[in-house]
Amino acid sequence: MEQRISGHTGLLALIGSPVGHSGSPAMYNYSFERLGLDYAYVAFDIQVEEVKAALDAMKLFRMRGMNVTMPCKMEAAKHVDELSPAARIIGAVNTIVNDDGRLIGHITDGEGFVNNLRDHGIEVKGKKLTVAGGGGAATAIQVQCALDGAREISIFNIKDDFFPRTLETAEKIRAEVPDITVNVYDIADTDKMTEEIQSSDIFVNATIVGMKPMDGESVVKDLSAFRPGLVVADVVYNPEETRLLREAKEAGCICIGGKGMLLWQGVAAFRLYTGQDMPVEEVKERYF
Repeated sequence: MEQRISGHTGLLALIGSPVGHSGSPAMYNYSFERLGLDYAYVAFDIQVEEVKAALDAMKLFRMRGMNVTMPCKMEAAKHVDELSPAARIIGAVNTIVNDDGRLIGHITDGEGFVNNLRDHGIEVKGKKLTVAGGGGAATAIQVQCALDGAREISIFNIKDDFFPRTLETAEKIRAEVPDITVNVYDIADTDKMTEEIQSSDIFVNATIVGMKPMDGESVVKDLSAFRPGLVVADVVYNPEETRLLREAKEAGCICIGGKGMLLWQGVAAFRLYTGQDMPVEEVKERYF
């Protein structure tokens, strides 16, 4: 690393909390070195209330870009200069490009999720999905799956002060894709969640449940929700096999972890930063 860092090296970073477990620095730095690009990528543990200051520093240090992870995605969308169409609909960003001092926010999570499924031979077109979560990653997944032809999406989220935002997301999806059916439920309604998963083709955990320090927990309380052939996808990638995936696998489900989503959303972000394609197969073999 020290051999390729110079006074001209451009800086990129990941912000959010926690970030110590993230595989992004290794993935990006390998790709930069492999392609001969003069950039370095680091991670900063940033709380929601620190996001604006982090983006101000991004301009000050003329950083080329930032990835944004939980819980900062929605807050970051408030402090960029421009939003991509998808980021504007979703109200969150996971990728920020510094275009000569103008910060442009994008969301590549949904694209990453869909391409991760596709990489495992699963298409969302014509399928029913049940999605746990209403944050930035969850909303990106819901919107992208709707745009890619899902026939029905059932969303479960905590019924708190932010629950109306989940209802608004459902309305935006219906307006954008009139033929789709979108349902919104309280995640505390275990019986309804079990019922919806049982009638789904794909179940997605898009919450932080299962991530350390909640790695002993699962959003699915009733294991009768699982059946052979059900696709169960988790956005959590550390641990690689969450309790959700372990219990789903034991029930005969097709299980897809979150590492692939990290890869494919990173592929999209890498192109936004550099205009070049990440060496996907090499990165996959090396880190995934």
